[in-house]
Amino acid sequence: MVKDMTLGQYFPGNSMVHKMDPRMKLVLSLVFIVIIFVCKNFWSLLLMVGALALIVTISRIPVTTILRGLKPLFIILLLTAVLNVFFVRTGKPWVNMSHLHIYSGGVYTAAFMLVRVICLIVASSMLTYTTSPTLITDGMERLLSPLKFMRSSIHTVAMMMTIALRYIPILVDEFDKITSAQKARGADLETGSVGQRTKALIPVFIPMFVTSFRRAYELSFAMECRCYHGYEGRTRMRQMKIGARDIVALLFVAAVTAGIILLNHFFPHLV
Repeated sequence: MVKDMTLGQYFPGNSMVHKMDPRMKLVLSLVFIVIIFVCKNFWSLLLMVGALALIVTISRIPVTTILRGLKPLFIILLLTAVLNVFFVRTGKPWVNMSHLHIYSGGVYTAAFMLVRVICLIVASSMLTYTTSPTLITDGMERLLSPLKFMRSSIHTVAMMMTIALRYIPILVDEFDKITSAQKARGADLETGSVGQRTKALIPVFIPMFVTSFRRAYELSFAMECRCYHGYEGRTRMRQMKIGARDIVALLFVAAVTAGIILLNHFFPHLV
């Protein structure tokens, strides 16, 4: 299941979303995440789902890739839904037994929270799916450039965040290789109690830590050998420029935000 994680991966493409200015994508991604939490009923959430579906369609990212990215988080999604079903006791009682109580409000809240979390994951993933790590670093650095007056090393912070994001799929592949190697040696990682399976993962996590530190050392050594000093004296091959597609995307997000606010106002008690 871990090997199906697609968070942090970049899928090259030639779509309108791929060609957008990375600064605009960073800002609009943040706005999307905020307005997901602004949704207060199923109508506004349905509008958000439709907007995300349109973005996925325009970006030409396969739906199977989106679903594969949700697979490792299935347990968290299921736990979120179950907790809301059994612990939210509002609305009409649907099941009223001695130790089991399910209310309509709990079911509605579980479905609402489940869709909201899925939208949050998809909206966050679309940024990394359609933007290379280099462009994310450049865009983040440009957006945080006003903080240079506080003598903050903006480039270092942006580079650290980008490297961390880029290493997620690498570490996932490494975890899959180590797990396969341990299974080939007779390790049982899938049966037994929770404690036994956790104990069986120790021979996997130790090589993972060793590999991570080795990769970090090799990367820092390679950067030092190439006389990398961060932002000083660096030029960019691609100059960032706000274009017509960025304005269209901004207007689209503004329209979605206005629609969600109106739907929250006219239908405040659906959930």
